[in-house]
This record gives sequence, C-alpha cells and structure tokens, in this order.
Amino acid sequence: MTDLVTFGESMLRLSPPDHERLETVDELDVHVAGAESNVAVAAQRLGLDATWVSKLPDSPLGRRVTTALSTHGVEADVVWDSGGRQGTYYVEFGGKPRGANVIYDRADASVTTATPDELNTARIAEADAFHTTGITPALSETLRSTTESLLEHARDNDTTTVFDLNYRSKLWSPETARETLETLFPSVDVLVVAQRDAETVLDRDGDAEAIARGLDEAFDFEVTLVTRGGEGSLALAGDMVFEQGVFEADETDTVGTGDAFVGGFLARWLDGFPVPDALEYGAATASLKRTVPGDIAVVTPSEVERVVEEGEQGGISR
Repeated sequence: MTDLVTFGESMLRLSPPDHERLETVDELDVHVAGAESNVAVAAQRLGLDATWVSKLPDSPLGRRVTTALSTHGVEADVVWDSGGRQGTYYVEFGGKPRGANVIYDRADASVTTATPDELNTARIAEADAFHTTGITPALSETLRSTTESLLEHARDNDTTTVFDLNYRSKLWSPETARETLETLFPSVDVLVVAQRDAETVLDRDGDAEAIARGLDEAFDFEVTLVTRGGEGSLALAGDMVFEQGVFEADETDTVGTGDAFVGGFLARWLDGFPVPDALEYGAATASLKRTVPGDIAVVTPSEVERVVEEGEQGGISR
C-alpha cells in the first residue's frame, strides 16, 4: 500500500544561470517544479512510498516531468493528454534590491482539465495519506471541483488528508481564495499554512498559536501547522503546542523550501513519530533544500539526521 499520494501540477522551471536577466540570457537551466510533486519526492527520498497523481501532455515535455520524478523513486500515475500543453514558469533570481521574479506560463495546461473520473482515485483510497495544496484549485474551475472531490474521497476511505494552503497572489485574490479554500477545510485532517497567508487569505490575526487555535476551533483539524519563515514553525495537535526553530543554512535556492518542510514532516509523522520529532525533521529537510538548486529537495535520511543531531535549534513543547 502506498504511504503517500499527492495531486497537483508539475511544471518545467526555466531560469537564467548566475543571476542573469531573462531579456539578455542565451541559455536557461531546466528543473521540474510543482508543490505536490516536490512533497512526494522529499517524502520518498526520506523513506516513504510516494505516488504523484496528475495529468500531463503526451509529449516530450510531459515525459520530462515523469522522467525526473522516477529518478527519485516517485511513481507518476498520470493521465496522458493527447494534444495538451505543459505548464512552465520562469524565475529570475537577483540579490537586493532586485529580488526574484516569477513569470507563469501555465494557462490551459493539461492538468487544468483533470477530473476525478479519469484519475486513479483508487490509489488515494488505498493510501495512508493524501496531500494537495491551495495552488491546485486556483488553476481552473474544473480543478476546484476535482480537488474537493478527491479530498472527500480520501476522507470517505479513511485516508489522512493533508492540505497546504500555499497561497499564490498571481493566481487569485485573497477573497476568492478564502471563499474556495474554506469550503475544503471540513475534509482536511492536517492543515499547513504560512502565518502571512493565514493573515492575508483567512483574515486571522494574532501570533502563530492564536492563529492555530482559532483555525482548529473553527474546523477541528487533527494537526494545524503554522510556518513562520525565519522564526520556524508551530504545530497544534489536540491541545498541545509544539514549536520548532530553523536550522541555519546557506541559501543557494530557496524555492521549494516549504514543500521540503512538509515532505520531511510527513516522512517522520506518517512513520509513527510524534509531532515534535516530525517538526524537527521537517525543519532539517527544509534547511538542506536551501542549499540545492531547483525546486526539489535532493536529500538523504542520513543528511537530515545529521542536521538534527548537530543543529543548535531545538523544539519547545508546552
């Protein structure tokens, strides 16, 4: 039986090397990128059996995605779309004051037409956990309905549901996101949300603990995870609060850090470890990801365990 099934879009990420500008660059680095597939890869590399479910164009670009995922041991259970298109995005990295800029070219990608009838929903029913994010229902009306159906299908079959809010302002407004996402929450067991997204999208205020308790009171999650960037993360499980700091890391590429955190957390938590241990494992995985180019956390269990053992940051429970 599969430990973890994820569902969402994977794109091809195209980025200029060495902080060059898109308008002058002569070549681009190519990486496979997608929140849900990133989580699947991190979890798979850290010991879980993970499957990514989606829809891709039956083309060399679509096969580029599945080839990359298979390299890391993730099974891609894909609907192949004849004549469809592959979503891409461009990211231009720059230091201060330029910063980074993301340009999406994902409109009408094959995944935007994916329906439950064509996806292998049996994989979700048989899995220990099902993961998706708020990016997926933002991509099309069809995917809003599909995401809702898949979460309900998972809950109906006692599959633990994990949902990362993962707000993207270039895809939809906070008001539209909140209206859609809060209809999904009754089918969610584990919610992951950045504190800034809880404030902007869900109209929650207060510190991370107040946000977690307010969301739990409203929606009765099994675990509520609030990430706080450089201040670490906080988890509410039952009535217990656990906090975890960050592990210091050089920043080669920060894209995908949050997905690495979720993948590391799930690798530990679904393996039966308590929430504080899973938080620590997730934080260590995220720190390692920041040193790896691309969106995917190419890490090993021994590396994560070394960071946990040698790191100075510890968890706090109360």
